[in-house]
Amino acid sequence: MDINLSGFIPALLPVALSPGASFTLVMNSALASGRKGLFSTLTGTALGIYTHALLIGLGITAVLASVPALFGVLRIAGTLYLLWLGIQLIRSGIKARQASPEGGVVSVTVKEAWLANILNPKAVMFYLTVVSQFAGHQGGIADYLALASVHVMVMSLWLIAVSHTLIFSASNADPVRLKKYVNIAGGVLLMVISVKSLFH
Repeated sequence: MDINLSGFIPALLPVALSPGASFTLVMNSALASGRKGLFSTLTGTALGIYTHALLIGLGITAVLASVPALFGVLRIAGTLYLLWLGIQLIRSGIKARQASPEGGVVSVTVKEAWLANILNPKAVMFYLTVVSQFAGHQGGIADYLALASVHVMVMSLWLIAVSHTLIFSASNADPVRLKKYVNIAGGVLLMVISVKSLFH
């Protein structure tokens, strides 16, 4: 393996640490189901990252990106899926106002987190244009999976730290109000991300 980790990590950090779809889904799940929700969403997101690495290592992503009609279908499907997730978060945030602290909030499943990652055109382009630069001369499956492992580790450490802070703060605040604001704001953020991904 001749992957370039020293170059990859600085390129990865702005992507892994910035609020996006994964961040929003993890925060929602951490509030809805505690550590169980957190780890199910992290698992789905990690599986999505490994799927991207596998697809680019096999050359499938390059084929997809080279056919505008196929990439357009992916972009529209991803946009619709993130819009649907955003609407679900907003609805659950509104319901949290009238519900008990345990009710009214929907946790994201492993499958939903995986689909959100797989259908995200920005994730496809990140692996195609950025990650591929650091996969070495051969750019084999093992190289991409190694870089994906670094991606998963950085993302997981960051999201676990942030969600634990959020869960801890929820115990000192009104949990229903916190869930309402986080879910509504997260839903709006997902909708904005999805619409922006359609036009960029």
